Amino acid sequence: MPDGADPTPRRMVPRHVAVIMDGNGRWAAKRGLPRLAGHRRGVEALRGVVEACPDFGVETLTLYAFSTENWRRPPDEVHGLMQLFRRYLRREAAELAEKGVRVRFIGDRAALAPDIRALMAGVEERTALGERLTVVMAINYGGRADILAAARALAADAARGARDPAEVDEATFEAALQTAGLPELDLVIRTSGEQRISNFLLWQAAYAEFVFAPELWPDFDRDAFARALAAFGARERRFGAVRA
Repeated sequence: MPDGADPTPRRMVPRHVAVIMDGNGRWAAKRGLPRLAGHRRGVEALRGVVEACPDFGVETLTLYAFSTENWRRPPDEVHGLMQLFRRYLRREAAELAEKGVRVRFIGDRAALAPDIRALMAGVEERTALGERLTVVMAINYGGRADILAAARALAADAARGARDPAEVDEATFEAALQTAGLPELDLVIRTSGEQRISNFLLWQAAYAEFVFAPELWPDFDRDAFARALAAFGARERRFGAVRA
């Protein structure tokens, strides 16, 4: 069996894993490098995790790539991140499509540059038929904003008489979120040892398991991913129930 392969029995592998990719800046600082060097190295870690998912049985991978709060970072870092994002989309689209990876984006695209929005749309179209893995990239995404937008949309429907507010249930609300149609979120991994959710998938993570990995994101490799999946597989998920 290759290193890191099949860390848990198939039935215990999470269908949908989300990752808060934290620690790029600290990785660079430890080496006396600029923060963008850490972000560039983080792209390599991202590639490795995407490649590992089908081998491990993960069907959907959601990545917190850029939050609504990340605009507060220094302008040169934000500019560098956007350039890195452009480069990733241009270079990886063909390979992702060839490997059967479907790419989907969530987040508010309005604040992004027009060429980035065009690249995102092109990648989504080019990879639309992928069935081996779905990769969801959260760009300019915030969990509170996602919930607020869904509430506003449902309220607008009710105001014009298109929806009875009394009939809005959890399924209706979930369908109004940007993650509509994705499998239920099973596992959230945050790297770098930090233990907070940082406004990521707040509704969706209600019953997800959490693994706080000590590795900084650029050091998060296939073996670290396997350990996180194994930790998930060792847990008993009761969803509020009591088991004898």
